[in-house]
Amino acid sequence: MIIVTGATGKLGRRTAEHLLERLPAERIGVSVRDPRKAQEFADRGIRVRQGDFDDPASLAHAFEGAEQVLLVSLDRAGEECVTGHRAAIDAAVKAGVGRIVYTSQMGAAHDSLFQPCRDHARTEDLLRASGLPWTSLRNGFYAASALHFLDSARRTGDIALPADGPVAWTGHDDLALAAAAVLTDQGRFEGPTPPLTGPAALDFNAVAEIAAQATGRPFTRTVVPDNAFREQTLEHGAPAPVADLMLSVFAAARNGEFTTVDPTLTELTGRQATAFQSLLEDSWAA
Repeated sequence: MIIVTGATGKLGRRTAEHLLERLPAERIGVSVRDPRKAQEFADRGIRVRQGDFDDPASLAHAFEGAEQVLLVSLDRAGEECVTGHRAAIDAAVKAGVGRIVYTSQMGAAHDSLFQPCRDHARTEDLLRASGLPWTSLRNGFYAASALHFLDSARRTGDIALPADGPVAWTGHDDLALAAAAVLTDQGRFEGPTPPLTGPAALDFNAVAEIAAQATGRPFTRTVVPDNAFREQTLEHGAPAPVADLMLSVFAAARNGEFTTVDPTLTELTGRQATAFQSLLEDSWAA
């Protein structure tokens, strides 16, 4: 049995769907905070159990009988994130899981300028020390983040953001398909994978050109000083830690942490990784 955590989120849900295309439903389980939100999976024969990263006993029960667990990284940062991951890894050991597959990120490193990448590096250390076989999916930076940064530009035509650098923006569905491929070919990767990325690394100057091509409207790129961007973010109601986290995306991009483009994602999925323009067009059409 393969258990997917976070199966009501963007990545976990898509991965469970792709697994269902490859495996009988009785070989798939999901661990979710609220089982009511996973009723559609239960209706299709997938095992649904409550698993809360703040309740280690529930995780051990959710992981019972698992040959593999896909540990989808938490939407938290810092110690709170690593503590949750530690609870899941300990629960997997207790449940006798055969392998943990973890959704990490390209650029994961202890000295990254981006807090989540430091959290991923610490989680990989925990996996290394767990004694279990493990695979860390070094996912490309989610293209959904770039699209979020473009929310106001879609209306104004001006991409007003801090100075950045090229980022290999990558689609959720491509990454979910890659995760399903790794889970159904156990042992293909030991430890971290190569970066699983989209087909190109783009800065927001290039994104402005892509947006213009996609819409037939002109887009400009205005560089906002870091301090001014932080103040604007705070004025829009974001807490200071969130503003700092958003700003660190640009600092890490300037530092070249997300520039690598690698063919492994395409090789795993058997299809060309989706171009950012297609992701933008689909998002804006919706």
